[in-house]
Amino acid sequence: MMKKFLLASSFALVLSHGLFAKEKSEELTQSRFESLTKLTQVIGTVEKYYVDDVKLQEIVNKAIKGLMQELDAHSSFLDKKSTKEMSIQTNGEFGGLGITVGMRDSALTVISPIDGTPAYEAGIKSGDIILKIDDKSTLNMTLNDAVGLMRGKPKTKINLTVVRKGENKPLKITIVRDIIKVQSVFSKKIDDNLLYLRIASFDKKVTDKLKDIIKKHTKTKGIVLDLRNNPGGLLAQAISVTDLFVDSGVIVSQKGRDASDEEKFYAKYTNTLTDVPMVVLVNAGSASASEIVSGALQDHKRAIIIGEKTFGKGSVQAVLPIVKDRSENIKLTIAKYYLPSGRTIQAKGITPDIIAFAGKTVTEPSNDFQIKEADLKKHLEEELEKVEDKKTKKEVKSGKDKEKVEKKEEDKEKEEIITKKDIQNDNQINSAINILKSLIIMK
Repeated sequence: MMKKFLLASSFALVLSHGLFAKEKSEELTQSRFESLTKLTQVIGTVEKYYVDDVKLQEIVNKAIKGLMQELDAHSSFLDKKSTKEMSIQTNGEFGGLGITVGMRDSALTVISPIDGTPAYEAGIKSGDIILKIDDKSTLNMTLNDAVGLMRGKPKTKINLTVVRKGENKPLKITIVRDIIKVQSVFSKKIDDNLLYLRIASFDKKVTDKLKDIIKKHTKTKGIVLDLRNNPGGLLAQAISVTDLFVDSGVIVSQKGRDASDEEKFYAKYTNTLTDVPMVVLVNAGSASASEIVSGALQDHKRAIIIGEKTFGKGSVQAVLPIVKDRSENIKLTIAKYYLPSGRTIQAKGITPDIIAFAGKTVTEPSNDFQIKEADLKKHLEEELEKVEDKKTKKEVKSGKDKEKVEKKEEDKEKEEIITKKDIQNDNQINSAINILKSLIIMK
């Protein structure tokens, strides 16, 4: 009798659980149906009663655009025009300014100007908020619309009105568009035994270029890796660059909505090229891939991070088609990046181990009137020759030619080394060099 009761109770429990699950599923279906009905009702009402005659396709596009904007600052709707522009940017040359922008607190913000581009030369800085593009306000403007306005034919002018921290009023900056060509990697020597590596962006050739440079400088005792104003790039390159300096462990992980979506990327000792002491320079213009590299090196205690807090862009976007011919798409945030320690980059950024602000190095004032005896004698002899007019035209020409040769040699030398003047003009590099020298002594 007891067994029959237990069996009956178990059957009743299973049946009630099944009924409950069915009811819950029906409720979700009903709720989903009601939500879609509400959306259809709103679209129909706008189409019928709105003051202007708006076609159904335009209403739907505006609804999708609004939805993407409400999700986060990096998700967006790519209509046919935007999809075409994205294709041009990825595969061909285009006229642009050379800045990477993003939305921060609903404001169009410069992540960083790219080295040597029109925006960089015009004086655009990381953290500048773009208030107007020509005469158009950027308030409530989408990121894609803003990028579309800034892109254009080479040699055409554009005016950006920016709000900059520390300035009392907005600045109007005129920039001439040009074909954007970025030197993603270059190197210079510091003294005889330190190597300066600059990565401007993470394109597909960065790791190979770094390998070649490091292999050529086998006697290097320390490395300064400069990631300032680097807006990011390819995830694969960020991982492989980090792998050159880290021999084991997680470099970065990517987590989606479900725990099963997590993907981890590991370092391999076979890829490691050097274990010399390192310092990494970052600032507010360092974002995305730059933050992955600097954050991973920091978590592995492989490098000292110097400079200012980074931008905080640590989300993953995928371009997903919404029509069969892929002429219209949505760019949707599908995951976030996490560093080896488990911390997220998104909206938090990387805090340097040592804060160093941009600007000139503070040095002792030089005595402009202090002249060495040999220099003074040479100077007086030249002045005497001028008075007595002893120099012939041939000698003058020969002197000028010699000056040109010396200048060329000096310019070439400047391209290959970090000069004392460079260090005096850049407090962050000066701090990096001093700390790196201390690390070498302590090793």
